Amino acid sequence: MLNGEKQIANPLRWAMVGGGRTGNVGYKHRLGALRDNTAFQLVAGAFDIDAERGRSFGTNLGVEQERCYADYQTMFTEEAKREDGIQVVTIATPNFTHYEITRAALEAGLHVICEKPLFFKVEEGEHIKALAEQHNKIVGVTYGFSGSQLLLQMRQMVQNGDLGDIRMVELRYTHGFGCDEIGDKTNEGQKWRVDPAKSGPSFVLGDISTHTFYMSELICPHLKLKEVLCDRQSFVGSRAPLEDNAYVLMRYEGGAVGRMWASAVDAGCMDGHRIRIIGSKASVEFSDNQPNELLYQIQGQPIQKLIRAMPYLYDECNADERLGALHAEGLPESWANLYLKFALAIDAKERNDSEALAKLIYPGIDAGIEGIRWVQTCVESADQGGVWVTYN
Repeated sequence: MLNGEKQIANPLRWAMVGGGRTGNVGYKHRLGALRDNTAFQLVAGAFDIDAERGRSFGTNLGVEQERCYADYQTMFTEEAKREDGIQVVTIATPNFTHYEITRAALEAGLHVICEKPLFFKVEEGEHIKALAEQHNKIVGVTYGFSGSQLLLQMRQMVQNGDLGDIRMVELRYTHGFGCDEIGDKTNEGQKWRVDPAKSGPSFVLGDISTHTFYMSELICPHLKLKEVLCDRQSFVGSRAPLEDNAYVLMRYEGGAVGRMWASAVDAGCMDGHRIRIIGSKASVEFSDNQPNELLYQIQGQPIQKLIRAMPYLYDECNADERLGALHAEGLPESWANLYLKFALAIDAKERNDSEALAKLIYPGIDAGIEGIRWVQTCVESADQGGVWVTYN
């Protein structure tokens, strides 16, 4: 169980690029990083493309005014001159900026935590992976839901054979907040997501389906995708060629199959984020809007509801427990677990502790590259008219 005690010698000196006042994701990063006051300290930032607004925002967060920078280039240069300069930076900016900022951060000797999807091309991801290895740095990707400890319960259930042979993977991440184009014009966080020059080749595939796809990889690491078939739509016509709805069929090596539904136009749906793993003996299902429960369904037996933090769960799951079974956890704790894993990974990397690093389960550079590959392959299939495309 986690209780906030320090797990690394000193908090990491941390900065943000983006994540300012007008964005909707920066607070999630700060909640995650600062929930354990022993892992990260926010000491600098280039929070906004508007330098004055970014400075005002940063000082309101408690960052010294002189360390609220107008841009990330200046921040990397000036922080490198300080004995107490930053060690790690979070990139919470639009997709099209991720590659250049990540590259600059690694070249400045910084560890990186980056929003998803990581980049637009697999080749960019491979280049950053090589650069990170060259500089002995960690690149983490904020698949923010993946810190939910019940996903580790699902992983152990799969590995221990509780479900039997895995046959089907059902993935869904849908909501209805994009049913019209009002938000495309008025919401700062939405505007760039529907602009192909800034969001890349997809909208919902990159923005939300990558979360659920990584969760499936975390739970079933032995399953390797072989082929995908994607059909995508732009129901709000002004978003074309970006999709606001997509269906994806998956074939895995070994015979398992899967489906993904990603949508921003699921009218009336507040949160349709679910993952269900079906085996030859039983199934298990996680829903983001019921993050403290797993449905465990053994063929021929009553449905079981497994509750977070209970002693009948696997130790690997309860190791990330924070509040106890009497108290509900949710997305902030998931982000906190994720950021703690990033801190532990960075600490292990700094100490060249490859054994400790290998034991950590967190979305690193390889998970980021797979997210790029997932989006790229889905777009390729859809743009060819919805045909099966080899996943490689």
